[in-house]
Amino acid sequence: MGLMFDTMIAFFADDNWPYDQLEEMPAIRTGFSGENGKWMCFAHVREELEQFVFYSVLPVNAPPPRRAAVAEFITRANSGMIIGNFEMDYSDGEVRYKTSVDVEGSDLTLPLVRQLVYANVSTVDHYLPGLMSVLYTDIPPADAIAKIEGDDLLD
Repeated sequence: MGLMFDTMIAFFADDNWPYDQLEEMPAIRTGFSGENGKWMCFAHVREELEQFVFYSVLPVNAPPPRRAAVAEFITRANSGMIIGNFEMDYSDGEVRYKTSVDVEGSDLTLPLVRQLVYANVSTVDHYLPGLMSVLYTDIPPADAIAKIEGDDLLD
């Protein structure tokens, strides 16, 4: 499919990540198990645009009554993030975390893919308990973020 696709596949093969290639797309699906949960991941190259994108799709969708609280949680989580961002699809409540890079004029390398993939899954694993508490309890999103980020906003 292209050099970027080959680099992406080489990373997942070299790091022993099991994956499935998606049909007719330069993309793969894989899973990740962290300390705080399990979720699906997708890696995609856009050869013509010279872009690599890695998504973690969280294991549960936000139901309509909780979407505003989840949106506040991910907005607070995103504030100050340098690499990546959380997103929520308001139509179905899917929450995901995206890391990406545009390598125009350069090459996608194994170390770059490794950095984006592991930054992604470690961030999701770090924030997942807070997101789940916002989904399943009445904890205010600001308090959930404070607990995760170590801020003492509760006093």
